[in-house]
Amino acid sequence: MTGLASRFFASALIYAVLGMTLGLIMGMTKDHTQMPTHAHLLVVGWVSFALFGFFYHLFPAAAKSRLAAAHFWLAEASLLIMLAGLVQIFTGRAEAGEPFAAAGSVGLLASMILFAIVAWPSVRRA
Repeated sequence: MTGLASRFFASALIYAVLGMTLGLIMGMTKDHTQMPTHAHLLVVGWVSFALFGFFYHLFPAAAKSRLAAAHFWLAEASLLIMLAGLVQIFTGRAEAGEPFAAAGSVGLLASMILFAIVAWPSVRRA
């Protein structure tokens, strides 16, 4: 695995460790207020980013496009922004966190649309 595929998969591994660590901390402290943050870290960060990595590994030509690079950077930035907002929301600072959660969510949707545009031709041909 190289290039964009490797970058997506490496970041997925980081999000998996962070999400599982947050889950362990919640269990140890019996404070589950960050459950939505934990879930987003694992589902979007670990699962989705790992799948993106596998896709770009299987279809390396798709990974070479500028849209694929834009997909990577937009997805990474959007996830971090959304997570920052979720942490604030679920620690009782919803007013401060909601704009970040909203912006990150919209960015993640836009990054998924970019991925669909990049992936569709490869999947149709296969």
